[in-house]
Amino acid sequence: MTWALYYLLHSFSPSLPWQSCNNTWNAVGNCSTGFPGNATHLQSASQHHKVLEMTKGIEHAGGIRWELFGLLVLAWAIVYFCIFKGVKSTGKVVYFTATFPYFILFALLINNVQLPGAKDGILFFLMPNWSKLLEVQVWVNAAAQVFNSIGISFGSMISMASYNKYNNNILKDTFIVSLANSATSIVAGFVIFSAIGYMAHIHNLPVDDIATDGPGLVFVVYPEVFSTMPISQLWAPLFFIMLLCLGLDSQFAMVEVAVTFIMDGFGKKALQVFKRKELIVLAVCSVGFLLGIPHISRSGIYVFQLMDHYTAVVSLMFLAFFERRLSLMVEKMLGKKPNLFFRVCWQYLSPMLVLGILISSIFQYTPARYGKSYTYPLWAEVVGWFISLASIIWIPLGALHELWTTKGSLLQCLSPSLLQRLKKSITPAIDLEFDSEKPSSESICLLIRSAK
Repeated sequence: MTWALYYLLHSFSPSLPWQSCNNTWNAVGNCSTGFPGNATHLQSASQHHKVLEMTKGIEHAGGIRWELFGLLVLAWAIVYFCIFKGVKSTGKVVYFTATFPYFILFALLINNVQLPGAKDGILFFLMPNWSKLLEVQVWVNAAAQVFNSIGISFGSMISMASYNKYNNNILKDTFIVSLANSATSIVAGFVIFSAIGYMAHIHNLPVDDIATDGPGLVFVVYPEVFSTMPISQLWAPLFFIMLLCLGLDSQFAMVEVAVTFIMDGFGKKALQVFKRKELIVLAVCSVGFLLGIPHISRSGIYVFQLMDHYTAVVSLMFLAFFERRLSLMVEKMLGKKPNLFFRVCWQYLSPMLVLGILISSIFQYTPARYGKSYTYPLWAEVVGWFISLASIIWIPLGALHELWTTKGSLLQCLSPSLLQRLKKSITPAIDLEFDSEKPSSESICLLIRSAK
């Protein structure tokens, strides 16, 4: 969001700053008026160097970019004032932030498909390379795309859905969200690749020489595209406003997860300290702001890439693998079991697929890299794994705690065993409900002990 704000403010200048090499920040060798074969030095790449003032690596911190620091403050202030009144105020803001990007997306689609070379980019997008299906990394990237775009394992969907009525048809809502997400991704693909095809046509290069992903696409390739489009002063601001809206939507959900967790787990104690929920939201946003500061240092892009590499795939799939018992919970809410398709997917297909991708990604582990040449030092790799484990470690720790503290089943009263405690500890609490007339195993245990 900070980078999007920076580009948005600069896109209102009389001529786009990345439109030429005649700028004070254009060092010799980092600016080009065209795409070379490897597509690494662009006019807009020079602007990206201006934004980041990149150092040679994560080991060279280089100090804070104070211009970005101010925009980071602004970004978190926008998040806070949009959500500090709770989910009702958030819902009103989301009506705009969730719908406005669609208007821009379709406007860009109509504009881009008319550009010369757009057809080549679209065909590159649509024509599959079947051999890629044999590469594990493709499946890992596909899983990461689905997990991040829908929000699986982030807790945001659960937090938002908790405001629904208990008997709300969650299956219908889930189907609509998944379908809308996939449709949006396909439309966005047409928008992106038609523009990339246009750039390939202008510079007389193959499409795959220009196609890139991640921040490079959003902050390097696309600004270059706008600089060559008719009415560039219109498209560039609209594009970065769209990015800002998308960032806000994600941040709303993330902050809501943290606030919901604090209120549900420590509500009374938290309110005793902070007095009002608005101050709890402020505290969460403040912590988020502090954690964002390393990213706006001169080595911040390396920090960003490191976190993205270690948190976007493995930890999410690990968490998702342990989210089970969906059928029983849906049955309790809707009064009937989900159809066989959902039950087979939840019980067998999805866990097997996630587990397979998870194991393959671990065995075929590749260290994080930035670009094609920079490799991270060993200490940075350790920090990356520490960040990844920070969310994963609580599942085995929680399992050990449950195993240690559980009282076991009725049989344990007669012959205590680790197996009995293990059996009970892995049985979800929802399966252990008894009718009020039935005595609990604990009460029977007390009777047995007193008889002894």
